[in-house]
Amino acid sequence: MGFLDRMKSVFLVEEENSGGKKTPKAAPKKRATKASPKQTPPTAPKGAEVAQSPEGKKGKATTKFMEILFGAMEKHNLDGFDYIEFKESLKSLEKMPMDEQTRFQSAFAMAKTMGATPKKLIDAAAHYMKVLQHEENKFEQALANQRTRQIGGREKQIKDLEVGIQQRAKQIKKLTQEIEQSQKQLEAIKGEISGAVSKVETTKNNFIASYNIVIAQIQDDVEKMKKYLK
Repeated sequence: MGFLDRMKSVFLVEEENSGGKKTPKAAPKKRATKASPKQTPPTAPKGAEVAQSPEGKKGKATTKFMEILFGAMEKHNLDGFDYIEFKESLKSLEKMPMDEQTRFQSAFAMAKTMGATPKKLIDAAAHYMKVLQHEENKFEQALANQRTRQIGGREKQIKDLEVGIQQRAKQIKKLTQEIEQSQKQLEAIKGEISGAVSKVETTKNNFIASYNIVIAQIQDDVEKMKKYLK
């Protein structure tokens, strides 16, 4: 199994939507105890599945952005047994009849034989969060450039056309046909801006949702490692 597939298996579960397509979802947290075989319904880390921008629109995690984030983690993967391998060990124990603390401690028992310590695991998790945060910064810069290319130039076109319309309106009889043509072009460009704004916003929200799934789980694991691994 390649690194990307490994990351999908430990961070995500895929569920089919109404169209039959699979979309990534945060891997549910397992809660089991020896005294009760029934498990509490799983819940994803807060804010993991959807992200809301200041504009109020929600995004969703996508395979495309998950692969970008996991690709960054693969590129900066640390040598030896680190947080990634520890996360895989935790995943392999999910179906075992044990509570969360026991699961973390059991996974750590194996990790110790590979030279791991709580500090090393937590430091490794922090390393991957920095990698993901760097990826977020890259995305924000790319998004800003995309906004400039797709929207800024067209806004200038609108202003220029509006000035032209005002000038031509003074020569109604002679330039009526040219004014009508410019008005049609103006509306077409406004429509392009509306579509471009929606596309950029959807792209942004989808990245944020994908980013939040991974970062929330790592943060959650860090807190549990601090709590359980002494």
